[in-house]
Amino acid sequence: MNPNDTTAFITLVITIGVVSMFALLVRLRRHQSVGSADLKEISARLSHLEQAVDAISVETERIAEGQRFATKLLNERAGQPAKRE
Repeated sequence: MNPNDTTAFITLVITIGVVSMFALLVRLRRHQSVGSADLKEISARLSHLEQAVDAISVETERIAEGQRFATKLLNERAGQPAKRE
């Protein structure tokens, strides 16, 4: 490969890279333009999602507490001798 071919190849690669980066930036800017109405809707949805996650965490804690209570009862029962009637 002679130096002219190498220079042409490097120039082509750099040109393709710059054009690709420019196209990517234009595409990203189009997708990032969000109106204030969209931001309010997103904020409301995130608020609802946060409330739902909080409710799920409370219910999960209640389930865990019930599990601990049942395990405690079973352990206490296992330590006692069986009742005979």
